[in-house]
Amino acid sequence: MAAQPPAFQAQKNIPRWRKTPPAIFPPILGLFGLAMAWGRAPDAFGISGAVGQVLMGAVTLLFLYALGNYLAKIAARPGVVLEDLKVLPGRAGLAAMTMALMLLAVAVLPRSEALARAVLALGFAGHVIVMGLIVWALLTGPAEARTVTPVFHLTFVGFIVSPFAALPLGWTGLATAVFWATLAAAVLIWIASAVQFARREVPAPLRPLLAIHTAPSSLLATVALLLGHGALGFGLAIWSMVLVAALVLRARWMIAAGFSPLWGAITFPLAAFASLMMVLGAAGYGEGFRLLGALALVAASGFIPYVVVKVGQMWLKGALGPKTNAAVA
Repeated sequence: MAAQPPAFQAQKNIPRWRKTPPAIFPPILGLFGLAMAWGRAPDAFGISGAVGQVLMGAVTLLFLYALGNYLAKIAARPGVVLEDLKVLPGRAGLAAMTMALMLLAVAVLPRSEALARAVLALGFAGHVIVMGLIVWALLTGPAEARTVTPVFHLTFVGFIVSPFAALPLGWTGLATAVFWATLAAAVLIWIASAVQFARREVPAPLRPLLAIHTAPSSLLATVALLLGHGALGFGLAIWSMVLVAALVLRARWMIAAGFSPLWGAITFPLAAFASLMMVLGAAGYGEGFRLLGALALVAASGFIPYVVVKVGQMWLKGALGPKTNAAVA
C-alpha cells in the first residue's frame, strides 16, 4: 500500500477544526446555488417548491457547521487567514465563504427580515475584508502570484450575490450600485483573462477554475432582469450561453487532470446558469430557455451533490487540507 503524504501524516493527530480548509466552501456555495435554482423551478415549471426549501435548509446547516469550524480555527490562531490567502484554493475558498454568507440571508429571509438584514450586512462586510486582505496578499506576495485568474471574479465580482437578498429587503439602491460596479469589474477580468489565455496554456489541474468565468455573466444577467434592465439582462444571458457552450465543448479538456477539490469551482456557475435560464423561461423569453433551464437543473442536481460529497469526504478524512495547502492553527 502506498505511503501517506508527509503533510497528511503531520496533521493526522490535529483536531479537524484546527485544519479546516477554505476549499470546503466553493462546493457549499454551489449547493446554495442549487437550492436557489430549485427555488426558481415553481415559477418556471409550476412544480412544488418543497425541494428547494429542503435543500436550502440542508445547505444552511452544512454551511454553519463549516463556518463554525473555520471561525474556531481563526480564533485559535488569527494568522491562519493570511496564510490561507497565500494560495489560490485559499483565496477562492474564503471569497466563496463570504459569498455563501450573503446567500444565507436569502435562506433566513422568510423567517426574519431583521435577521436577514443582519446576515447580509455581515456577509457584505466580510467580503469587503476578504477582498482587502487578498489585494494586500497579492501586492506583498511574489510577482508571479499577481496573474489574473478566474478566482478574481469571486473576489471582486462576488458582491453580485447580495442583490438576491437586498432586493426583497427593499435595498434597491445597494443592489443597483453593486450591479454596475461588479459589471465593470467582470468586464475588466474577462478582457485580462482573454489576453492571458491567448498567450499561455492553462495547466490541466487549474482548468476547472475556468468555469468561474461563466458565473458573473449568469448572475449579472439575473440581477439585471430583476432590476428591470431587460435588454441588458438578455444580452448578458446570451454572453453567458456563449461561455457555457465553449466550456461544454471543451469539457474533456477541462477535467483532463481528474477529480480534485477545484471541481468545486464548477458547481456554483452551473447552478447560476440553471437559475438564469429558468428566469428567462418564466419571464416569457421562449420555451427554449425553459428547456435549457430544465437540462441545466438536472445536470446541477447530479453534479453538485457529487462534488460536495467527494470534497466533504476528503475533509473528514483529513486529506483536503494537505491537498489544497491549507494553513493549520
